[in-house]
This record gives sequence, C-alpha cells and structure tokens, in this order.
Amino acid sequence: MTTFVDRVELHVAAGNGGHGCASVHREKFKPLGGPDGGNGGRGGDVILTVDQSVTTLLDYHHSPHRKATNGKPGEGGNRSGKDGQDLVLEVPDGTVVLDRAGNVLADLVGHGTSFVAAQGGRGGLGNAALASARRKAPGFALLGEPGDLHDIVLELKTVADVALVGYPSAGKSSLISVLSAAKPKIADYPFTTLVPNLGVVTAGSTVYTIADVPGLIPGASQGKGLGLEFLRHVERCSVLVHVLDTATLESDRDPVSDLDIIEEELRQYGGLDNRPRIVVLNKIDVPDGKDLAEMVRPDLEARGYRVFEVSAVAHMGLKELSFALADLVGRARAAKPKEEATRIVIRPKAVDDTGFTVTREDEGLFRVRGEKPERWVRQTDFNNDEAVGYLADRLNRLGVEEELMKAGARSGDGVAIGPEDNAVVFDWEPSMMSGAEMLGRRGEDHRFEAPRPATQRRRDRQAARDEASEEFEGFEPF
Repeated sequence: MTTFVDRVELHVAAGNGGHGCASVHREKFKPLGGPDGGNGGRGGDVILTVDQSVTTLLDYHHSPHRKATNGKPGEGGNRSGKDGQDLVLEVPDGTVVLDRAGNVLADLVGHGTSFVAAQGGRGGLGNAALASARRKAPGFALLGEPGDLHDIVLELKTVADVALVGYPSAGKSSLISVLSAAKPKIADYPFTTLVPNLGVVTAGSTVYTIADVPGLIPGASQGKGLGLEFLRHVERCSVLVHVLDTATLESDRDPVSDLDIIEEELRQYGGLDNRPRIVVLNKIDVPDGKDLAEMVRPDLEARGYRVFEVSAVAHMGLKELSFALADLVGRARAAKPKEEATRIVIRPKAVDDTGFTVTREDEGLFRVRGEKPERWVRQTDFNNDEAVGYLADRLNRLGVEEELMKAGARSGDGVAIGPEDNAVVFDWEPSMMSGAEMLGRRGEDHRFEAPRPATQRRRDRQAARDEASEEFEGFEPF
C-alpha cells in the first residue's frame, strides 16, 4: 500500500458565481415598487496552503478531483446570494505547483504560505444594481461567471539543511537515526528506504534538519532505481553528505568509485555544483572497513573533500561530524541574502490601452479578445433580448464597434468574442452601433414616469374625442 507520494496531478475547479435576480418589488398599495433583484454570490476559491503537519501528497493521489462550492443566486427583496465557501487544501512544506507544461506557478515554502490555484467566478448583478436613470426597470440580470478549471501538478521537494546521499545500504538510515530522533526503517537489504526521512539535529546552539534520501544507483538521473523520483529532494539542501560504505561485500565496488558515480548522477541532474560536500566513511567498526577507510582517506582529501570516519552502529565519530555539519549550515544560512520587505509595484495601463484587441483571422472572421468583452459575454443571458441589447450597448461604449470598422469588418462578417474553443460568434451589422436608438430606451417602463397634470389629461381626452368624431363625420344613421 502506498504511504508516501511526492508527485500528483490535481484537477481543481473553483465555484461558479451565482446568477443575479430579476425581480420587481410588489407590495399592497405599491404595485410598482421598482426593481429589487439581488446580486449572485461569489464562487469559492481553491487555495493551497502549507501545513507543517502534512508530510505527503497521499490524499491527493487517492482523490485528485477537488471542487469549491458555487455561489448562491440572488433573490428578490434586494437579497444577495451567499458566497461559495473556499476550499483550502493543506500541502507539505516545499511543495512546488506546476502547470501541465512544466512551468512553475508557485513554490510554497514556509508554514502558512498559500496560493490560489483556481479563482471562483464573480456573481452576476441583479436588476436592482443595473437600474439607472435611463433604465429604471431592467427586465434582466447578469449571469454568474464560471469558476476556473485547472490541471496542476504538485511536486514535493524536501526542505532540509543537509542531505545524505549514497548507494543503497550505505548506512544513511542508520546515520540519521543516531544523529537525530528520527526512526527510519533499517534492514540489511538494498532499497530499504523508500521515502525521504527527516530528522532534527542539535549541535551546540545550532539546530538543523537532515534528510535521508533513498539510495542512488548508476543511471538514477535517467530514471533507474528510485533516483529520479527522489533526486528532487536534494535540491533545497544546503550541504551534501556522501555516505560511503567501507564494508561492502560487492567485489566491484569501493568508496572512491561509489563517490565518482554518485557525483556524476548529481552533475547530470544539475543545479547542485555549488553545494558544499562532506565525505563520511561509514562502518569503520568492521575491521576490513577500518582498513579500507584509512587507505582511501588520503585520496579523498587530495580531491579537496573533508573526510570523517564514523560508525553509526558503534556511535564512533558522530560528535565531530555533527558539529562540522552545523558549521557548514551556519555559513550557508549567513550567505543567503536577507529577504526584503514586499514591495507593491503599481503599473498603470497605457493611455491608449483599450483593454481589448480585434484581429482578422481569415476572410470574413474577426476575433475580439479582452478581459471585459469576454466577461460580459459570459454574463449575458442570450435568451433575453433586453440582456443582449445591454451587451451591445456595453460593447459599443467600450469601442468594439469602432475597432471592427477600422479593421475592415463589413456587414455580414463573422465576429467571435473569446478564445477559439469557447467563443460567441455572430454576424456583425454596422447598425449595432445605434442599437440603443433602434430598440428604444431598453429597460424603461412608462409606468415609472411622472404623472401628467390633470389639465393635460383633459386636453388629451378631448383631442381623442374630436379625432373620433371627425372619422364618423358624413355617416348617416340607419
């Protein structure tokens, strides 16, 4: 049964915004109380948050589809719909968020760090919010926007100061168990360690974390063994410790060749050349191991490595190793640049930025792209003629009509608003630029107009009678 997962593909869906409500206030003695439709609620976001108590992505391996709740629709009586509840997903410290193309979207390091993986849709405006001096009684409301849908990849990269690397059964798990309080699985067969183990070490006034990375073999950087899956856990570590087995029973292996092979794998993986290295010759409690350690130590020191002879079983040489690692960790921490205070950069839009673009894709088809036009299309109920007219007015005021004419659009040409896979296409008519005049004052109700004076009403009635009498003039009774 899988107990540790450090890479998953997650399908996240934010909540949809609630639709606005088209309603007219009705009350005794107030038959025409005016529009009172409320706004729809906002859809819930999907948020990734670092939680120190979470150490694996196992939950998302079993349940990769996650969705936030939708916003509620608005109601009459100026009652807005309830916002959707945000879905907060806890992830381990050191989780990297990527898209399916491999581009990094966020690097979540530090407890409480969060990232909005999918944003909820806006709620639609009700007809009360759409009312104006010209549009006193809108008979429509705006639809809620759909929430974001994303396929993302989560990769866990262990956050530790020191990484123990080496061949399987080199004694890495034994070493971390005696340096810290970690209790990894220890056995006398290869690939005992199947997951990275973390331990906390205290050396004097320095406290640092140490990671036991599963054993590497030749070809690990190309996917052999467990190396490709777990080499990413070395990336964040400040210090690398080569744990070399001086008591191996394999005749074709020795500490120096093991070191060369592991270094080659690290080089091919990339990005680790600037990390300080320490060599640990383990298992010197075995007579042959002690002799071999003394033989290879001068060669390793000649290469510039700092060498320590230890025995995890007999607890030999551990104190010196622990303090040496603390010294390197302290230097690495001091060398890191201090984090500057977050600065807010304001980049105002250019004066000539219309917020949309009009491009001619082929003969007779023009595509309009922009945040506002696409959002307005999503919010429009195309079954309501008044709502369609309101959309036409908004597009005209934005300047879409004018840009289409500049681009060479003619009557009958196709116009698509939105991306290719989800666009609204219609046949363009230049008369749309005067749509407000053509359809009249959309959304107005003559019943909301001020009453005429009594004298004017009497004059209108008398004029109607005079007109009727003129029509029947000259007819004789039966």
